[in-house]
Amino acid sequence: MNSTTQHVLKGSLSVIILRLLEERDRMYGYEITQQVKALTAGEMMITEGALYPALHKLEAEGLLTATTELVDGRARKYYSLTRDGQQQAVGRVSELRAFVEHLNTILNLKPAI
Repeated sequence: MNSTTQHVLKGSLSVIILRLLEERDRMYGYEITQQVKALTAGEMMITEGALYPALHKLEAEGLLTATTELVDGRARKYYSLTRDGQQQAVGRVSELRAFVEHLNTILNLKPAI
């Protein structure tokens, strides 16, 4: 993945997290990274260094709630959308889709001769 892709991914990370949690109800951090990797056939990879600050920010904004459970003797933190997070997920996904459509329109312009 090149640096431009990484930069765009970072800017879209909160929307990606909200959308995955909207779809899956609850997930833990590593599961989110693996889901993105699987859905994009390895083309997009989220580092833990980018993911956890984004999760903590969304939690601080009241969009996520976290619960810790013991799994195989280790603590695992699961994230879920709050009611406000569910509403924000719908809105932010719609905004990003509209942006991508406009971007596609611009990128598909024929060069002036």
